Amino acid sequence: MLPASARSISPPDVEAALGLGRNWRQFTLLVVINAFVGGMVGLERAVVPLLAEQEFGLASKRAALSFIVSFGLVKAFTNLAAGHWSERVGRKPLLVAGWVAGLPVPFLLLWARDWSWVTAANMFLGINQGLCWSTTVVMKIDLVGPRRRGLAMGLNEFAGYGAFAVAAWACAFVAGSYGFRTSLFTFGLAFSVVGLVLSVVFVRDTTGFARGEAHARRGDGQPTLSFGRVFVETSFRDRNLSMVSQAGLVNNLNDGVSWGLFPLLFASAGLRLPQIGLLVAIYPAVWSVGQIGAGALSDRWGRKWLIAAGMWIQALGLWIMAGAPVTEPYAAWCGGSVLLGLGTALVYPTLLAAIGDRAHPAWRASAVGVYRLWRDLGYAVGAVLSGVIADRFGLRAAISVVAFLTLASGVMCAIRMIERPAEG
Repeated sequence: MLPASARSISPPDVEAALGLGRNWRQFTLLVVINAFVGGMVGLERAVVPLLAEQEFGLASKRAALSFIVSFGLVKAFTNLAAGHWSERVGRKPLLVAGWVAGLPVPFLLLWARDWSWVTAANMFLGINQGLCWSTTVVMKIDLVGPRRRGLAMGLNEFAGYGAFAVAAWACAFVAGSYGFRTSLFTFGLAFSVVGLVLSVVFVRDTTGFARGEAHARRGDGQPTLSFGRVFVETSFRDRNLSMVSQAGLVNNLNDGVSWGLFPLLFASAGLRLPQIGLLVAIYPAVWSVGQIGAGALSDRWGRKWLIAAGMWIQALGLWIMAGAPVTEPYAAWCGGSVLLGLGTALVYPTLLAAIGDRAHPAWRASAVGVYRLWRDLGYAVGAVLSGVIADRFGLRAAISVVAFLTLASGVMCAIRMIERPAEG
């Protein structure tokens, strides 16, 4: 077992203290907690875009997708703050704060009098997701060390997006019988309360693991960087970190489009709510399961080509979604959703592992925060861009443009990234 306080880990002991097997209890607990984090955002996936049209009468796609803009902006900057402050106050306080921020979400959705209430709910949801998901990612990286980082990130994202898929389907299914608001409230309250209790009672802080690893690597020539320097390196200067950041932004740009436009596209073909919920769930379900193998594979094969290939497969899936036949689109939409999920599975854990490969333990949490800032700004960019295009040229045109951007992102990674195999 680990010492009572992780801060007591000394440099000679840090190698023995790190590892997935040695820390499996806390790691498993964090996986379970991240499932509730994923469930919180998944419950909105199929229902809220339809709520905008059917209860609030929002015909403009730009107006309807405003809830994704508020979510993406708040989550992006919360990620940045979480990465920075987790190195100052520790991981657990931020995890608990994230769950406290999630508590108002189900009540705002239940009592919403106009669309601004839904936008406000998604601001709180953005804080919840930014603090909780960022912190669980960093804590798992702290625990496992470099050797199985890709597998750890695959398991983390598997749990989050597996619950995301189940919540998307279940919330749509229940909404078909009991209404949008009842479904959103019931699932949202359950997820937020259970996540908060688990985090307060059972989670132990992992900051000491990162400090111990950083102390053990003091002789490796890596300087301690200011937060501003970490931001510049991760965003622009370092070839790998900057490519990871842009790929993350484009990935969530197309994810935001799938969130905001896919339910409307499916409804335009006359599908009922349970059918829409099932279609919406296919993409994150494939994404979830595929990440376990993709993360472990990246530990053996490296990161670069999995990232590039994943972006290209996403682009193909989006083009299939946009080009589905008007009369019998269901089979094409299922196939496109599977490809979109597969491509995202290759990309998502691999991007996080690539950050861990390059960033020194002393500034790794800040680098993760900067990456997640850029990644989740993709939600806002995608919502605005696709809303404008959809209002002017239609839903399918908006999806096609995003597919092209996704393809171009993969090409940039293939050209600019330098393969850096995981350590060990």
